[in-house]
Amino acid sequence: MKMKGLVCKKLGMTQLFDKTGKVLAVTVVEVEPNVIVQIKTDKTDKYKAIKVAVFDKKKNRTSGPEEGIFKKVNVSPRKVLKEFRVETTEGYTVGQELGCDIFTENEFVDVTAMTKGHGTSGAIKRWGSARGRMSHGAGPVHRAPGSLGAHTFPARVFKNKHMAGRYGNEKVTIKNLQIVKVDSVKNCLFIKGSVAGHKGSIVIVKGHGEASK
Repeated sequence: MKMKGLVCKKLGMTQLFDKTGKVLAVTVVEVEPNVIVQIKTDKTDKYKAIKVAVFDKKKNRTSGPEEGIFKKVNVSPRKVLKEFRVETTEGYTVGQELGCDIFTENEFVDVTAMTKGHGTSGAIKRWGSARGRMSHGAGPVHRAPGSLGAHTFPARVFKNKHMAGRYGNEKVTIKNLQIVKVDSVKNCLFIKGSVAGHKGSIVIVKGHGEASK
């Protein structure tokens, strides 16, 4: 099995019908050309991988070291550089553009993205804690976290206690999502289910096998 991956952009969600007429909720991700800017081999780097560059970037916003990478392979500056481990580098060449056609329908993929950031949130929003009763003189602590622990002993708050704090904006990977449709004309992948992140966010799609028939 040949490992593969793409850097994509999330467009949003929609619905598709399968062959039996069942409605499927799918996430649409757009695949801009992933240009290979470097190929790593066992001989040069002790492991096999390909590095791709995606999304055009202004030259005056590109650092010197990055500009050297792109100039070396005669590619215009790009915003995102991402490395994918592969089992073999055969079939890959520097300057080659990878598109959505490297994946097939019914293939299973792992999708990595940053979740939506919610800033500092209370215990109810962050952890799903129960709200206090709204009647019989219970105010004004309806959304307070409640007791944080015993007072005399151990006289401290235990680690991992569900409290208010930063919520979201973390990298997550959802595994074994199925590709329902590959649109080579619009360069889009339709992935069954939801994918983390807001519209327009960057997602990493990695393939690792075919769906069972």
